[in-house]
Amino acid sequence: MIIALLANPDSGDGDSRRVALLLREDGARVREFAPDQAEEAARSGAERLAIAGGDGSIAPAASAAGRAGMPVAVIPIGTANDFAGAAGLPEDLDEACRLAVHGERRRAIDIAHLGERPFVNVASAGLAPQAARKASGLKGALGPRAYLLGAVAAAAGSQPVKCALACDGEPLFAGEAWQAIVGCSGAFGAGSTIGGSPGDGALRVVAVPAGSRLGLLRRARGLRRGDIGEQSGVAAARCRSVELELPPDTELNVDGELVEFGPVTVTIEPGAFELVVG
Repeated sequence: MIIALLANPDSGDGDSRRVALLLREDGARVREFAPDQAEEAARSGAERLAIAGGDGSIAPAASAAGRAGMPVAVIPIGTANDFAGAAGLPEDLDEACRLAVHGERRRAIDIAHLGERPFVNVASAGLAPQAARKASGLKGALGPRAYLLGAVAAAAGSQPVKCALACDGEPLFAGEAWQAIVGCSGAFGAGSTIGGSPGDGALRVVAVPAGSRLGLLRRARGLRRGDIGEQSGVAAARCRSVELELPPDTELNVDGELVEFGPVTVTIEPGAFELVVG
């Protein structure tokens, strides 16, 4: 088995340095590439592409592999690893590397596109970017718990975002929202979800209207349980395309990466790549 490995040295706690060694111990011939060399890795002639990193590392590399017809193995070494959880992948590093080399069962996985930017989990405006910013300095000491503290801090001091969402051309929400979330896998924030599946061919959309800060505790419970879309006042839909109206240079959290967008269209690419799952 020849594996093209994209490893992010900034993810995890030194685990990226072990991945190539473990893959070779499991019998693979490994060709190593930098995180920004996804296109080169996809054209390398390897039999599959292994991505060792956090959630933000997955979509660009998986998109390149999908276009090349190369199966993808995800080795989760980030802080939250929400995609791996949603896809049922092993958290243990040794087990994940064995799966990358010896796994035979594959699953077709979707990729969403925020404009031209691909993502596999969610793109979210409102509290989520502020929570991620506040959590960033705590990840090394607290791991996934940093996201909880970041969310609490964001809820206490951040302001709602003005937005409008239309799903498949039908208006869904307009006004101020604590969060506007468009999901592919639907997973984010080290255990929260708006529902959905990595391979069901649809976007999930949730707008949490602005209101009392005390009410955010109930919203947070809904996100942890995955039933936020069923709460009163929340606008939710399942669709293939989302028109997201935002003020210019609004900050969004996209698979853990903070980016700025104004009005943008989100689309889904069903079965964009094949994931090694078993």
